[in-house]
Amino acid sequence: MRGSLMCLAMMLSAMCHAAPQIPYAFGVLNQRSLQATAAYWNPILNFVSMRSGVPLELHIGRTANETTDRAVAGQLDFTYTNHLFTPKRDRLGWRVLARQDSPGIRGQIVVLDSSPIQTVKALDGKPVAFANPYGVTGYYLPIDLLVRAGVNVIPVFSGNQEASMGQLESGQVAAAGVNHQVMADFAQRRQLKYRVLAESEAYFDLAVMASPRISAADGEKVRQAFINMARDPEGQNVLKQAAQSLNLPQVRGFVSADNRDYNNYRRFFKQTQVPVNE
Repeated sequence: MRGSLMCLAMMLSAMCHAAPQIPYAFGVLNQRSLQATAAYWNPILNFVSMRSGVPLELHIGRTANETTDRAVAGQLDFTYTNHLFTPKRDRLGWRVLARQDSPGIRGQIVVLDSSPIQTVKALDGKPVAFANPYGVTGYYLPIDLLVRAGVNVIPVFSGNQEASMGQLESGQVAAAGVNHQVMADFAQRRQLKYRVLAESEAYFDLAVMASPRISAADGEKVRQAFINMARDPEGQNVLKQAAQSLNLPQVRGFVSADNRDYNNYRRFFKQTQVPVNE
């Protein structure tokens, strides 16, 4: 009996001193600066970790390319992205859990309101800023619009969406290929006037995705925590603070989503004449 009690005591002690669970790496695509991305996402991930019981830790590469490469290499467990729907990356088996609650995003080609350029054709031979050669709304969709119009431009890769917009604002480039929502947020914050020369159809916003090695149970816990944020008083406060960190005009929660919601991305990559960087 005494031996059994000692064994029980030792087991309880070991449990009490067990190392905490190593957090899952949650990658977020670089649309804004590293500081702005961290200010927005860290409170959200802290809330989701607490509500789901699945610990998440923010991971951001120096560029969107690096963040995407980490996901492809299996160095991330969850990610917030729309870079994994090319034919090759789609076969990796990442699954969609949720997306931001918005009508969708569009790729646009924009110029400053004061620019003499009035048409896409007038951009032929001119420098145009793009976030990176992996970006959907920040590269593929705008370049596709240019290719279809028979226009050749000089691509200038800036690293992230807002850097492209900064190059446009400072006059370093004639135009920029952008995510319409990020552009609108940036312009409102900077009081910047711009014009849209061309835009794509709408696509659902970036997806919260789980690596194929994440269990269905943990994936579902994370999904529920994200989609319940807007209905939870504490979650609402976190979303409000996150929006304020970027001076966004409205709070954006999350809704449930699955892989089928992103089929138009897959169709685009099968149909576009733009070489796909996989």
